[in-house]
Amino acid sequence: MIDYIPRSHAYYSAQGYKPYQWASFAEVPFTTPAKPLAHSRVVLLTTAAPVRPEAGDQGPGAAYNADAKFFEVFTQALQPVPDLRISHIGYDRKHCQAKDPNTWLPVAELQRAAADNVIGELADELIGIPTNRSQRVTLEQDAPAALRECQRLQADVALLVPT
Repeated sequence: MIDYIPRSHAYYSAQGYKPYQWASFAEVPFTTPAKPLAHSRVVLLTTAAPVRPEAGDQGPGAAYNADAKFFEVFTQALQPVPDLRISHIGYDRKHCQAKDPNTWLPVAELQRAAADNVIGELADELIGIPTNRSQRVTLEQDAPAALRECQRLQADVALLVPT
């Protein structure tokens, strides 16, 4: 067994970095929805990445592919359902082949939830959120950009489906 946290601290300390500060929040920046979910406009937020052919293999079962990462919040129409992949994410590739995009991009299920009046409606676009591992960039750049997109899309509820 490898002690990840002590090993990471030692590695970055040896390179002259300050000790890592784990993310924590005294106040959680969430709120209770103003109206029932059945009357709410829901926007899908995802950490999945648009396919970039020049970035190498991004298909099901692909090895970790840092070249497929993205670094800015993006939006994309939900129709047709976009081709987003997760090869840039660290996940258990031994037990997961990543063959079913519905596990990280449940567009059909959310459309079904809207048709069944579980949610009021689904926004026409999704919002892509980078996974660049920087608390500062997330707080100062990505979160405000995602909030602006949620507001532009007139979302009442944002559903984050991380990968």
